[in-house]
Amino acid sequence: MAGLSCANYLHRAGRPVLVLEAADAVGGRVRTDHTDDGFLLDRGFQVLLTRYPEVERLIDYGALDLQAFRSGAVIRLPDGKQTTLQNPLQQPTAAFSALTSRIGTLPDKLRILSLVQHVRRYTSGQLLSRNSTNEQSTLEFLRHYGWSERMIDNFFRPFFGGVFLDRSLSTAANFFEFVFQQFVEGEAVVPALGMQQIPEQLATRLPAGAVRLHTPVAAIEGTTVRLQNGETIEAAAVVVAVDGEAAARLLPAAEAPTALSWRRTTCTYFAAPTVPGRPDKLLRLNAAPTSLAHNVAFPSDVAPDYAPTGQRLVSVSTHGEHGLSEADLTARLRQELAAWFGPEAANWRHLRTYALPYALPEYPAGQPARQSLKLTNTLYRCGDYAAYPSLNAALASGREVADMILVSG
Repeated sequence: MAGLSCANYLHRAGRPVLVLEAADAVGGRVRTDHTDDGFLLDRGFQVLLTRYPEVERLIDYGALDLQAFRSGAVIRLPDGKQTTLQNPLQQPTAAFSALTSRIGTLPDKLRILSLVQHVRRYTSGQLLSRNSTNEQSTLEFLRHYGWSERMIDNFFRPFFGGVFLDRSLSTAANFFEFVFQQFVEGEAVVPALGMQQIPEQLATRLPAGAVRLHTPVAAIEGTTVRLQNGETIEAAAVVVAVDGEAAARLLPAAEAPTALSWRRTTCTYFAAPTVPGRPDKLLRLNAAPTSLAHNVAFPSDVAPDYAPTGQRLVSVSTHGEHGLSEADLTARLRQELAAWFGPEAANWRHLRTYALPYALPEYPAGQPARQSLKLTNTLYRCGDYAAYPSLNAALASGREVADMILVSG
C-alpha cells in the first residue's frame, strides 16, 4: 500500500514510475482470495476506518461501494453471558446507559464521554505526536485516566486488543488516542468485493505496464535494481516499499530498519448455513482471558458478496502465539464457538486458515515517532513499520516519499 501510494502521487506529478511486485497481485498484507465455491476471504480480518486522513485524501470511496459495520459490539463476558454495546464511542451516554455494572461503573461510563471530548479537541496528527502519551502504554493510560480493572478487562482489552493484536495493551497510548478518535468520528467498513479492491483501485490509476507482478527483487545496488531472474533496471530513484522484514534483507546494513518485533494473528474462516441470532452487523468480542476465539465477525452480513447465496461467512481471529496445529486450532475453535453460538456451530465448515506472523509491527510505549524515510539522495523507504501500525501510516509514508523525490528534482 505504501508503494502504490508513492507511485500514485509521483504519477500525478508527471513522473514515470515502475512498481515491482513479487506476488501475483498488488496489496501486500491487504489481499482477498476467491474460493471456488464463491467466498471472499480477506487475508486476516480487516476493516477500513473511513476517517483515516490519508485514506480520505487518496481513496475513492464511492468506487469501492463501502459496506459498514454497525458501531458497537457484542461482548461475551468471562462467565459466558453477553452484553451489547450500541454505538459506545459515537454516542457514549446512550450506549452505556443500558449497561449493567458488570461491564463498568457509572464513573467508567462518564470517562468514556470525557475521552470522546478529549480526542475531538485534537487533529489526528496532534494525537500521534503527543510525547506525553507516547511514553505511556495504553494500559498505563487507561489506569491513569481512572477506569476500573473490570472496564479495562471487559471492554478495552477485547476491543482495542483486537485492533492492536495486543490484549496486554502495551501499545503506545498516543496511538490508542488516534485510533479511538477514528472510531468516534468515522465508520468501520469493507469494500463490497473485499479489501483487495483498495490496492487494486490505486494500481488501475497507474499507466499500463507501470506495475509488474511476479517480479521479485534480489538486490539494490545504488540506483540499480537487480531482479531474481538476473535482469537489472536503472532508475533515477529507488523506493523500497516492502514490509520491515523484506526491507532488512534488501537495504544496505547501515540503512536497514531498526530491529522489528511483530504482532501475529491467525484468522480462521468457516461457512455457516445461518447466522446465529439476528444479522445485526456487530462485531463479537470475547473477554474471557483464556479463549482462542478472540474476535468473531460475520462479513457477509455486512457485505453480502463475501459469501454465496444461502451461506454465511464466519471470521474468527486468534491473536498471538497459540502453539497449535491448524487441525487442533480448528477443533478448539469449534468447541468455543458451539458454547458461544449454539451446538450448530460445531458443524460449521472450515474454509481456510491464515497464519499471519507479521500482521502488524509492534508499537510499544517510548518508540520514536518515525524512522527516516530518505536514506540517500536516490534511495528511500516507506511502510507502516517506519511510523505506526496502520494503513494510514503506510499511505502517509508513501506520500511523504513522493514529496521528497519531487522536491529533490
